[in-house]
Amino acid sequence: MKRFWHLCKTTPAPLRLGLFFLSLGIIWLPLAAPLYLIFRADENLTTILTMGLLFLEFLVYLPFWVKQVHGETQPFRRYGLVWQRANGVDLVTGLAYGLGFTWALLIFEDLLGFIEIIPPTTALIRIVIEGALSGLGVALAEELVFRGWVYDELERDYGSKIVLWGSAIAFAVLHFLKPLPEMIRTLPVFPGLVLLGLTLVWAKRSRFGRLGKPIGLHGGLVWGYYIFNVGGLIQFKEGISPWLTGVDGNPLGGLWGILFLAVLAWIMARAAQKSQKPSPLEGS
Repeated sequence: MKRFWHLCKTTPAPLRLGLFFLSLGIIWLPLAAPLYLIFRADENLTTILTMGLLFLEFLVYLPFWVKQVHGETQPFRRYGLVWQRANGVDLVTGLAYGLGFTWALLIFEDLLGFIEIIPPTTALIRIVIEGALSGLGVALAEELVFRGWVYDELERDYGSKIVLWGSAIAFAVLHFLKPLPEMIRTLPVFPGLVLLGLTLVWAKRSRFGRLGKPIGLHGGLVWGYYIFNVGGLIQFKEGISPWLTGVDGNPLGGLWGILFLAVLAWIMARAAQKSQKPSPLEGS
């Protein structure tokens, strides 16, 4: 075991990340396999249970791993995930950006005649609540992993630009992994994922390294799209190219979605440039 920890300490960040995932997988598989066998008839439930277990193990294992490798005792605080008023304000601000961006995009496409916005049903309140919980849950998990841990590991070894692009590309690649024919078919989504990764890094940097704003922004995007898509509030019109509205209805895979996201990215990048970073927790 000492050799493993020594290897983690002495390898560059990409290999260090790989060693972490390898060791986490060794812990996770024996526990996930029984869940798969028990609930395999319900693929959606199996995915929720096994991925939920993986994230819980990540939360437990990460502090131990970071302490052994870097001597850090408060990794979540270092990543910017702390309970403080400023982080709460950042979270709400990010939610507003995310929801506003999603609604503006869909209203714009409706005005152009690419989609049709359908009046809500009586189930809208339930959809809104479900979307909020799903959006914030997904955002918390992914921002802690990509803009927290992965970002920090890269930052220990590399400069600002490599950290920016490295974390964004890692985010895009891990979201894009699927069978090769499906990757080719949905290829337009990949640049959108990279741009989203860049946007979320700039959101973090614009708030002195705190995670509240990227969590809110990410959660707002998921929440806003959940309301319209799952709630059945949009209908894509026939004859409109998915290259405009998004492959499989995913805005990140369409021209208008990427253009709107580029504007959001520019706003976050400008805010990041104006912000200094004397401490990851400034403003606490």
